[in-house]
Amino acid sequence: MSGHSKWATTKHKKAVIDAKRGKMFAKLIKNVEVAARTGGGDPAGNPTLYDAIVKAKKSSVPSDNIDRAVKRGSGLEAGGAEYQTIMYEGYGPNGVALLIECLTDNRNRAATEVRTALTRNGGSFADAGSVSYMFTRKGVVIVPKAGLAEDDVLLAVLDAGAEEVNDLGEAFEVVSEPTDLVPVRTALQDAGIDYESAESSLVPSVNVPLDEEGARKIFKLIDVLEDCDDVQNVYANFDVSDDVMALIDA
Repeated sequence: MSGHSKWATTKHKKAVIDAKRGKMFAKLIKNVEVAARTGGGDPAGNPTLYDAIVKAKKSSVPSDNIDRAVKRGSGLEAGGAEYQTIMYEGYGPNGVALLIECLTDNRNRAATEVRTALTRNGGSFADAGSVSYMFTRKGVVIVPKAGLAEDDVLLAVLDAGAEEVNDLGEAFEVVSEPTDLVPVRTALQDAGIDYESAESSLVPSVNVPLDEEGARKIFKLIDVLEDCDDVQNVYANFDVSDDVMALIDA
């Protein structure tokens, strides 16, 4: 997971300041709206909404937009769309397994967008179940290093149910069972440790190591997929070494 997480974390930082900012805002706001619709508009009683709001704020989404999304989702304001979650399975170049999570109000449009992105970038759709078995639902918290040692994070989260802490370079990744996500996040807050995001994620059990060419191809495919309005998350089972990442960053 480390290569994928490291790349995703670095890319997220860049996304905040580049031209895709508006698209990222739209996806974060959609997350807030759906969380409010599913579990109610009070973040104190709805951990998913709480985490969606924190992530949106950390990405500089204006508070007004977040508040309106909560109101739309909880029915206090008109205009909310009926979103449904659809998970597509596929393969990318080099046999990399992909799970593509869409949040959409138009199933046909989402399927067409995903199929086009895959076929134009060396990927293909896979039969239901042929890829998903390689992934497990986990709670994942990203903690910026900011002078922290791995032991500091480990001590804070060990009793809260954390399974492992991975070093991603500029941040730590804390992995737990999904049911332990809130206790882990709370333990970090109690220890005075700031975190960037806390969310339910899909973690692969087997990784495909990639060379520079393979990494460039899969990064391009995921970028194109994430550029689709209906695509909310892309999970993949590739691993890219620090040396290859350095070549790509250069």
